[in-house]
Amino acid sequence: MGLPNASGDLSTEVEVDAFRCLFPLRFYEKHLSESIRPDARPLGRARDTTIALGAVASANGSALAKIGSTTMLAAIKMEVMTPSPETPDEGCIAIDFHMPPICSPIVRPGRPAEAAPVVSKQLSDTILSSGMINLKELSLVSGKAAWMAYLDIYCLDADGSLFDAALLSAVAAFSHLEIPVVSLNDDGKVVLLSEEQEGMSEREPVNKDKRKLILSSIPFSLTCILHKNYILADPTAEEESIMETLVTVVLDSSSQLVSLYKPGGPVLAYTTVVQDCIALTRQRVKELQKILEEAISGMEVD
Repeated sequence: MGLPNASGDLSTEVEVDAFRCLFPLRFYEKHLSESIRPDARPLGRARDTTIALGAVASANGSALAKIGSTTMLAAIKMEVMTPSPETPDEGCIAIDFHMPPICSPIVRPGRPAEAAPVVSKQLSDTILSSGMINLKELSLVSGKAAWMAYLDIYCLDADGSLFDAALLSAVAAFSHLEIPVVSLNDDGKVVLLSEEQEGMSEREPVNKDKRKLILSSIPFSLTCILHKNYILADPTAEEESIMETLVTVVLDSSSQLVSLYKPGGPVLAYTTVVQDCIALTRQRVKELQKILEEAISGMEVD
């Protein structure tokens, strides 16, 4: 007696999949009218999120962040540089975002992904304007030596909300970062000391111990899709391709607005809509802070 039912279920499933492929917008609107999404999430809920610190052993700081299937690997490498005359007491941060062909079917080998430079610029603007890192903390010897932090973020799976996942991985990597010990050599230049050299060096280290950066006003973000009267938090790649009006809100850890980004789209972002997006982001910031704190606590225990 179970076979006909199983066959009927299979037939229904095939029909649903065909309808989804042929009429994706109508498929989604049918779900939205019931305030639910095809993946069973309420409209305002983000996907499950995880952070793993120390994912790259050769980096000075690293993290793997996942929001749903969207996966980002962030790694920081520290190098000594000569600071510019305009900012002799400050270091620098260089941020690069990479989308290799493995991350999405729409990224072709040999062709740079269109989204990569956009996300890279957003990340640079957000991290530097938020005040999360005091660049003076990266100074070693005024006017002579400072740290250059090279942050590379690799998108391993691009399933929507790329900026949110990339920013989360960057914040987590800076939370994990340990600044190396350096010393002055006979020529007066700052050089890195290996762990074996730290106790053997005859010269006084410029910074005596590996140390963490002091992070303040940590930025977190939430991307929402606007469609008619609906607001969908943390869209998947499929949702982004069907409903094209995106709004990304960035708040710091004190819930202060850092930036609001809306790259066009057919739906106007009225004041009430923006306020609703900010309210959803405030809830999301609390979730992300807790996830980050648990990841840091887990590293300390290990």
